[in-house]
Amino acid sequence: MPHLNHDYAESGERGIGDNRAVRHHHVPPRAILLITSAVLCFTALDAITKFMTQRYPVPVLVFARYAVQFVAMLLWLGPRMRLSLVRTERLRVQAFRGILLLASSLFFTNSLRSLPLAEATALNYSTPIIVVLLGRLVLDERLTHARIAFVVIGIAGMLMIVQPGTDVFHGAALFGLAAAAFYACYQVTTRMLAGEDPRVLLFYPALIGTVVMSALAPGFGWPSSMPWTHVLLIICGGLFGTAGHFLFILAFRLAPASALTPFTYVQLVWAMLLGWMLYGDFPNGYRIAGMIVIAGSGLLMTLHERRRARLMPLDPVTVQ
Repeated sequence: MPHLNHDYAESGERGIGDNRAVRHHHVPPRAILLITSAVLCFTALDAITKFMTQRYPVPVLVFARYAVQFVAMLLWLGPRMRLSLVRTERLRVQAFRGILLLASSLFFTNSLRSLPLAEATALNYSTPIIVVLLGRLVLDERLTHARIAFVVIGIAGMLMIVQPGTDVFHGAALFGLAAAAFYACYQVTTRMLAGEDPRVLLFYPALIGTVVMSALAPGFGWPSSMPWTHVLLIICGGLFGTAGHFLFILAFRLAPASALTPFTYVQLVWAMLLGWMLYGDFPNGYRIAGMIVIAGSGLLMTLHERRRARLMPLDPVTVQ
């Protein structure tokens, strides 16, 4: 998806890697390369998923993606962490958080069936707007004038993309917005797990998603056959997602999340390029303007929160 999974950042920038990275304002070029490569991996996963949604039921694809990611992470982290990979003090919150991400994945994959790749990705970047609102409602965080302004601007950009009153504003756009809403709830829930091992936070959604989808699997519309090329694409998609998470971890070892978050918006560029090259979809002027507005709102919000954080004690910060 894309869904960007900032578990390692949400749980505190010092969760993995060097504490000194949090204190440095300089962003190493290698960190920028890693973060832009990570979002390229996520975009490649989305591009593959969009292709497969035209041929197979969404639940089958989501199940396959979670299963591949679960196995890949088990092979990657299992030998070193063993039972520590599932050790948590808040199992119920972890399970609920995993279900939220699964719901977001189902809605996002449904949106990819009809929406162009760039538009679906841009709607997903409305998540920070919803996080700010949920932070006020759920966590009783202060809603400053700057945050209100960023939310209003972001909503304006979102409306420029979905264009209510036109034939573009259909179920697929609503699926995209629902995906962003569930992902925002997922991120707020992640804040409640501050202090947990980021690798555990990464693993639990894959575990929960695989378990839930396996239990529901008998009711899926399974295809009678599948070409080996499609099987390979599904495996590659899961590996792209896992590789994206791995590159994120490497990037956050080199620089703080608050400094790297602006570079994640390069995913909008990747989505436009891949959507154009693979599917011949290129956003019109209104939608490109909407993407710029959403990205600009998110970037300004990130810079604003980063400036506020410098005035406060050095605690784990939140991204997106």
